[in-house]
Amino acid sequence: MTYRVAIIGTGADPETKDRDGYAMAYRHAAGYQRLDSCSLVACADIVPENARAFADHHDLTAVYEDHESMLEEVEPDVVSVCVPPAAHADLVVDSATTPSVDAVHCEKPMATTWGDCKRMVETCEAEDVQLTIDHQRRLSEPVQRAKQLLDDGEIGELRRLEWSEVNLFDAGSHLFDLCDHFVDGARAEWVLAGIDCAYENRWFGALNETRAIARWRYADGTIGFASTAEDGDTVVDAYLRIVGDEGVIEIQPEDGPALRIRTDGGWDAIDTGESVYSPTPGLILLGLEKVTSRLPFVPSPSLPPNHYEQAIEHLVSSLQNGTEPLFSGRRVLRGTELIFASWESARQRGRVHLPLDIEGNPLEEMLEAGQLAGMAVSEETPPAT
Repeated sequence: MTYRVAIIGTGADPETKDRDGYAMAYRHAAGYQRLDSCSLVACADIVPENARAFADHHDLTAVYEDHESMLEEVEPDVVSVCVPPAAHADLVVDSATTPSVDAVHCEKPMATTWGDCKRMVETCEAEDVQLTIDHQRRLSEPVQRAKQLLDDGEIGELRRLEWSEVNLFDAGSHLFDLCDHFVDGARAEWVLAGIDCAYENRWFGALNETRAIARWRYADGTIGFASTAEDGDTVVDAYLRIVGDEGVIEIQPEDGPALRIRTDGGWDAIDTGESVYSPTPGLILLGLEKVTSRLPFVPSPSLPPNHYEQAIEHLVSSLQNGTEPLFSGRRVLRGTELIFASWESARQRGRVHLPLDIEGNPLEEMLEAGQLAGMAVSEETPPAT
């Protein structure tokens, strides 16, 4: 069968690289269009010129400003949701409750409140709709190889997971999700965290802390530790460190080997052929692609699919086979809970036990209540030293 695909939220310019939008719809579209089993048939965006530009780029005639009209009239089988996270939940629910829809693929992070994250998963499960969240880094070769090394006992029993990023929510959601992958979905028991919010740090409209330290424990005994900083150094000097009782594995996206292991006092680099961010084509292949793009009637060489495209292929094959995707809503929900639990721990100034007994967004609520002390200082008035 050929799946009819519709996209909600086209973004502006596919070359945009700021925090107001990466035009993720263009990346999703490329993933669907490389598959014979999918046909991109429609798009919707509340900004008409953005929707029209996307439609022109992909030769679509079904262009909408209202996503509800699109869902009703086009009757898609698969919907990609590529809007800012505050709008994710309502659009996922609207898509999942559309009779024709079999699968919804939503950008990360899941949503801006814990209640909305749960609502997305509960609705899709009730409607028997496959929900995936675009945590495509589970599919990267460094992650897959690291997981195999861990499962093969190369570093002994897993003891600790450590990571660093710029924030817990937008960027850190990837790392919380990868930790869930490495502990095979073990239940998290508690979280203890502290945060700083020196200014109103919004990514795609959603508030993020500017610094944080978080520690948590899984039911299997594994300890998690995260350090974030929008500016300056973090406490953890690795993107992701997997610590066993007989060795250590590290994943680094830049500045060194993408994957390395240490079991006897020295590091051994492992060639994965790509980074955790995306496959890395060889220089020769990139050169050929650049040259042939300028020559008429000369086909460009095939570049390997990036991780966004691999994620699309994975969710489609999962739908075809009736298997749970690696980044299903149910799985991603576990890591996402640790984000809101970290913020709630900071609000309570103590350890928070899971499952989390809140519905909202503790960071936004602290901001509204004037409890983020650093933000009380204006840019014109530096804090006293």
